[in-house]
Amino acid sequence: MLRASEPFRFETASYLVRIGNQRADNLLELDQGLADCTDESIFYHTFQSLARHHFLTEGFSNDFAQWALASCNRPALAERLASVDIRDYVQLADVRHDLRRIVGDYCERNEPEASRKAFEPFYFCETVEEQVPLGSEAWTLEEFASGLKDLAHASMQFHFITSRLRLNLRSNDFSQWFAEELHLPDLARRVNQIDMYTHTLDGVRDTVLALVEREVGR
Repeated sequence: MLRASEPFRFETASYLVRIGNQRADNLLELDQGLADCTDESIFYHTFQSLARHHFLTEGFSNDFAQWALASCNRPALAERLASVDIRDYVQLADVRHDLRRIVGDYCERNEPEASRKAFEPFYFCETVEEQVPLGSEAWTLEEFASGLKDLAHASMQFHFITSRLRLNLRSNDFSQWFAEELHLPDLARRVNQIDMYTHTLDGVRDTVLALVEREVGR
């Protein structure tokens, strides 16, 4: 039985949501807001938005894209904003840069629409993260599977989605532990290939569990 030198520690995070004093009434103001808002706001409207809407396996996964469609009636812009795939990012500054590039380019090419008032304003929110240990750890794959079975959505988000920023890698906490502690690179790769956009958080958890149990049964 494979036993890690360091255990996997199951954790979660709680988030305090704050509504700031920034708002955008049109696309030009959204562009300026993207330049001025905090990193926590970029996180809330992209990474956190994906977790909030994890049950939607179709449609737009970030708040900027949803607002561009629902409040500005700009489907082409919404699709471009939705194409920002957070799996490609390990720095919020890079997410901000690409969002600004998309909105800025659209405003330059569509000046009349850029200043047209939206049906509803966009309010920039942000989150403050509080990391919380769950007091549960795993030294083996069997113990990991047992701990994973009832893991709540907030913990799945923490370990599988927002971990990319914490690790500064295009990976997740599960895959890192499989590769570094249990020396199972194939399992780590398969888990990291799970598409968070086409799975709910429950679906991600069930798929990880199936892969782990298959490895245990070998």
